[in-house]
Formats: sequence, C-alpha cells, structure tokens
Amino acid sequence: MQKRLQKLNTLIKRMKFKPFYFLIFALIMASCGGSKGINGSAVADKSLSVKDIIASHKGASPDFSTLAARLHVAYEDENKLQSITVSLRMEKDKTIWIKASILGITLSKVLITPERVSYYETIGNTYFDGDFSLLSEWLGTEIDFKKAQAILLGQSIFSVNPSEYTSRTSQNKYQLSPKQQPQNFIHYLFLNPKNFKVASGSLSQPNDERLLSIRYDDYQQIGKDFYPTKIVINASEKDKNTKVELNYKKIDLNVSIRFPFTIPSGYEEIQL
Repeated sequence: MQKRLQKLNTLIKRMKFKPFYFLIFALIMASCGGSKGINGSAVADKSLSVKDIIASHKGASPDFSTLAARLHVAYEDENKLQSITVSLRMEKDKTIWIKASILGITLSKVLITPERVSYYETIGNTYFDGDFSLLSEWLGTEIDFKKAQAILLGQSIFSVNPSEYTSRTSQNKYQLSPKQQPQNFIHYLFLNPKNFKVASGSLSQPNDERLLSIRYDDYQQIGKDFYPTKIVINASEKDKNTKVELNYKKIDLNVSIRFPFTIPSGYEEIQL
C-alpha cells in the first residue's frame, strides 16, 4: 500500500504542470473574434485609450478554421532537461489535439474540447479523462478551452474589460493591469504596439509563493494575422521551478486534419 501511494504521489508531481504545457501546454485566454482594431506601429502610443488597446488586442485574434503545426519543446526543472517534438492540430473553438514524441515514438497525447480534457502518457501507462476542474486546481486559477486555445495563439489569459483595467506604456509596450487586484492574485499583461499581441504576462499568488509567467519572443505574420514563433513559460512554487520553451517550426492553416485519440487498454486512470 505504501509503495502504491508513493508511486501515485510521484505521478501527481510529475503531472502537475505537464498537462498544462501540452495544452499549450498548457497550459490560457480571452474570447476570440471581434473586428480588427486600429493599425499598430513600432512605438507605443501614450495617447491610446485602454478601450482602444483592448479592442485592438481582441481584434488581433487570428482568423482560421484549422491549424496544423510542429513545435520543438524544451522542458527544464531541477532534475532534468528534456527536448521533445510536438505535433499540434486545432479546429478553432472546437478541438485541440497534441502529440508529443521522441525519435518518432509517441510519449503522450492530449485531446481537448470545450467540455473535456483527455490525456495519456506511455511511460507510466497512465491516463486522465475528465473536465477542466483538475487542471484548474493544479494551476491555482480557472482554465477552460478558450484559455488553452488562446495561449497557443498569443492572446490574453484573462477576459480584459476596459471598465476594469487601466493602461500605460512601459518599455515600449502597452501594460494592462486590473484597477483592483484580487486578494492573493496579481497579474499584468504587456502587449506589443506593432500587432497588439501578447508580449508577456504574469500571474502570481504571493501567499502561496506561486508565479506563472509567459513570454512571447516574436511573432510571424501569415496572411493578415500574427502567430507566435516562440513561447517561454516559467512556473515556480516555493523552491520548485519549471521552464518550458515552445518553438513553432511550421504552421499550416486551413488544411485537412484528423484527431486520432484512443486511450490504450490496460492504462491506469489517474483520479484525485
């Protein structure tokens, strides 16, 4: 019994951030769509209102039906440094499918819909099949399909509202922050002046010594829209630190894609 508990505890610790990063990875955001905002420039405009900034950011959400991409992902914590290849497929607002592999061998798969999160990994022969509540508990903040989708597209992890946020320019970026930060929940958002996509964002819970930060190093323009080229995620909790880098190697839009996903028989379900 003791060995079984130790095994489960090890799995939980290993899984704590992994599903989030594979959703990204998971890992966050405001609703998509809306009309395109004002044109951006290389220099942040100090006279631009918070309403115009937020409208332009929401309007910068890319317009596509399907997306297929290849990503190189580097994962680093106190114990290991690992690089893997990830295949990402999306049907906008409906499905996110992710397969992680090394040397052509599948390590894990994730299938996300607005109602469900399904995940399995082949090393420990374990799987999870349920709603978003467990991921929300792991992250310490609510996560849903739109948030998982948006982090992959460079959109905000929060539903920013002009009546609830203030703006200012900082380091040639538009900084958005709530007028009132909730107790033990502090976050900031920085937008690029050129395309109004997310440059970086952070969420901290000081009382729990938690910090999650996301940085987008650059964007690539495909058609009229901008897509990330590199995402850097840093997560810390007390003395534990995790870093994940996602590099988009190729993005194909509006192509025919499938979402094959079957949890292998004999795998052990993770239930908490």
